[in-house]
Amino acid sequence: MNLLVSMRYLVALDEHKHFGRAAQASHVTQPALSNAIRALEEDLGMAVVKRGRTFIGFTPEGERLLQSARRMLREEALLREELGQAGDSVHGRLILGVVPTAEPVAARFAAQLHSLHPGITPVVRSLSSQEIEHGLDDLALDMGLGFLSRQRTGLRPWQTLPVYEEQYFLVRQNTKSGSRLRMAEPIRWNEAASLPLCLLTPEMHHRSIVDEVFAGSGAQAQPMLETNSLLTLALSAVGTPVCSIMPGALLDLVRGYGELQAHPLIDPQLRTPMGFMVLPVDRFSRPLQAALALAQAPSWLQQIQALGAH
Repeated sequence: MNLLVSMRYLVALDEHKHFGRAAQASHVTQPALSNAIRALEEDLGMAVVKRGRTFIGFTPEGERLLQSARRMLREEALLREELGQAGDSVHGRLILGVVPTAEPVAARFAAQLHSLHPGITPVVRSLSSQEIEHGLDDLALDMGLGFLSRQRTGLRPWQTLPVYEEQYFLVRQNTKSGSRLRMAEPIRWNEAASLPLCLLTPEMHHRSIVDEVFAGSGAQAQPMLETNSLLTLALSAVGTPVCSIMPGALLDLVRGYGELQAHPLIDPQLRTPMGFMVLPVDRFSRPLQAALALAQAPSWLQQIQALGAH
């Protein structure tokens, strides 16, 4: 039994939550993957996977083994880098977990990283704040991009890199004709609360921020539409009386819609710090070193700070 191969199968199973898809991602047949995991269980003398007609999850012992598997595979990857990469060439995957409202920023970051280092394949995953936290702790993610003000619930501290401050806008039908999104006059939060609103669903951290601001301004919004889809949030105001509250980084999604206008929200003029997060370890992979260098580059920060504020 090849222990590293079995560990790789376990991680693939955790990522895909399905034996067939895990096997496909591992470029083996499903029986080969299943037999390797069963052989691992026999060798350890314990079950690590909960099985029914389909994959159910991992046993407590399996969860602990999965953490060890991620550490082993990370050390293997670092060793391969040291032995196989020379000079300035950087190769490998960089897995970035991003909160939905920061997806446009993550897309630009991933594209620029690949442009600077063609050997790096960025993988951008849209995740909740809690999923990013768990992914960093479990070494399933290399970096996170999200709310720096969110209360940390894990055990290990993160290294954080501030990128921009998120500002908020009310987007609704344009009162003047135009070919592109019109930037209109500011509007107060307590005034916005009385409008027919589309907001993100309550489990999303962005929504908790919006609700807190409404409460602090003495208002309570009763949205007529809730969604966990950024596309729905961005486009619900097109041809309808619905108004959306959007962070500045998302305005690029509707930049070409002349039938919409965006009002900066004031009193208060909220600024939410956003940035990258990594788990401090003894040594970073070369793709992660390259990503951290870009994340701190003045040219990148200037570009993205303008995007977040609009």
